Amino acid sequence: MPNTSTSYPGQSLTAQSALAEHPVLLRLNVKVIGEDKPPLILCNGFGCDQRIWRYLVPALSARYQLILFDQVGSGDSDHTAYNPEKYATLDGYAQDIIEICQALNLQQTAIVAHSVGTMIVLLAAIKAPKLFSQIVMVAPSPYYINEPGYHGGFEREDMTQLLQLMDADYNGWADIFSALLMGPATPAAVSQELATQFCTTNCKIARQFAEVAFLADNRADLPRLQVPTLLLQCTQDVAAPAEVGVYLLEHLPQATLVTMQATGHCPHLSAPMETLAAIEAFLV
Repeated sequence: MPNTSTSYPGQSLTAQSALAEHPVLLRLNVKVIGEDKPPLILCNGFGCDQRIWRYLVPALSARYQLILFDQVGSGDSDHTAYNPEKYATLDGYAQDIIEICQALNLQQTAIVAHSVGTMIVLLAAIKAPKLFSQIVMVAPSPYYINEPGYHGGFEREDMTQLLQLMDADYNGWADIFSALLMGPATPAAVSQELATQFCTTNCKIARQFAEVAFLADNRADLPRLQVPTLLLQCTQDVAAPAEVGVYLLEHLPQATLVTMQATGHCPHLSAPMETLAAIEAFLV
């Protein structure tokens, strides 16, 4: 596996000691930056590890104690800890978030999540609402498949073909899917950065995670979230079109929608300053 270790010079000694004592923190390669500041968790989406946030980390760490981690199977997480039964639904990933909070004794914590990570955090906050004070959802979607009366972005047949391509040619799929997500307005180098993230993920685990993530339907869960939530909507986002942002705003009880100028599905890569400004304006 490629070396994906991330070094954070600001990681506190207290955090280092805690990380050495809790299996979940070791399993998910949890990193904690800073002390004596309000905690802020950063939750990755599908196929990405904590390096995806690196353009935002310097500025956010000036105001917050940052908690970063790798979803099981990505980055420097313990790939042997992957349990197909636990992670057969997004609830397994949500439980990991809860366990991180418990291990670090976090309560009423703000959390920023991207893409599929937004629904993972939604499920965690429904199950353990006292753990979270505010949620920022970057390019969120509760369901990626088009159905009568709902525009999720993908026809089911197209999603099936993408999953089949993962089986046949994982690296080729990574190049195609990253370019699709980032969109034509994003420089090719940024799309390649996302493809590289995909290619450092365990391909077998990624394939199973993709099916769970892209076929999950969390629309019925939305009214159960009772945490103030910021929806960061991008333009020209094939995976989370404008209709999805409107749908989320209508069905989440405490949601605010901000439509950014950023295009594509990963504004923390393509437009980090705009993304940072929107996050900081909400988390005041």
